[in-house]
Amino acid sequence: MFATYRSVEVTEPGGAITLTDRPVLEPADGEVRVRVEACGVCHSDSQIAAGYLPGTVFPVTPGHEVAGHIEAVGPGVLDWQVGDRVTVGWFGYYCGSCFRCRRGDFVHCVRSKVTGAGFPGGYAEMLLVHQSGLARIPDALTAVDAAPLACAGVTMFNSLRHSGARPGDVVAVLGIGGLGHLGVQFAAHMGFRTVAIARGAEKADMAYQLGAHHYIDSTATDVAAELRKLGGARVVAATATNRAAISVAGDGLAPHGEVLTLAVLAEPLDITPLQLINSSGTIHGHPAGTSADTEDTLEFAALHGIRPWVEPMPLREAATGYDRMMRNEARFRVVLTMTDAE
Repeated sequence: MFATYRSVEVTEPGGAITLTDRPVLEPADGEVRVRVEACGVCHSDSQIAAGYLPGTVFPVTPGHEVAGHIEAVGPGVLDWQVGDRVTVGWFGYYCGSCFRCRRGDFVHCVRSKVTGAGFPGGYAEMLLVHQSGLARIPDALTAVDAAPLACAGVTMFNSLRHSGARPGDVVAVLGIGGLGHLGVQFAAHMGFRTVAIARGAEKADMAYQLGAHHYIDSTATDVAAELRKLGGARVVAATATNRAAISVAGDGLAPHGEVLTLAVLAEPLDITPLQLINSSGTIHGHPAGTSADTEDTLEFAALHGIRPWVEPMPLREAATGYDRMMRNEARFRVVLTMTDAE
């Protein structure tokens, strides 16, 4: 009898989240088999499960915030061994030889594969992944801590470190959710004068607990005016899927400031050329990052005590956890654990 493992399966676009048994496969050339210990549930998983992402192969197993350890190594794998603790994020494969890769632009590899879309992802007890998609987990981080950092964490850390902001500059994080609560922590520890922007006075204490220096309640005050009182924001990191809120915050930019669009929002933004001209401002989209960027994120988080706020749930409750995330009912991040998969 063949060995099997438990895995989530979505058989068609928009289909139900179901559990199934799959045969254990050996890793091919350049691949490893990861024994999954935890996998974050990201809002982008809904785009994959609905079939909106080009290149998605059904039946699909979502999950691109994976943490676990290597239990088998295929031929041609270099520098990775059985037992290594690893994460796998959104970018699960790059070829290393296309036009973009040859110039070090790995996230835009023309043959790239998204974890959970181009190949089965981490809502499962194990997965096969190419070595290019692996990042090492520091000893200080648990698998449950590390999993959300492989997508939400690297999205925030990598975008902020590549922005024009420097220590002491005002950086505003718009929205305190799965992305934003990590963004506030990273921004504060990177030396930015960190402003958290959210709806409601009741979120102020949470914002300060995360490390914010200032809190703006967007329901009670003019966000742009408050940012201008602070000298203007060098960066507004927009993690909320609210076009109006992003547009208003754009009026609070400092000269040469930028709006980082990080949340997946299909609607156009209402930011006019005049807003950008007056501030010499820019709007900047930023993908998460390569596996090396993820490794940097994990190391920085481990060094500074940055941790995601999570709601762990066993794999057998994947449908419930997925629903809680999509309804915005979870405590920032549902993380599926494999200790009770039956």
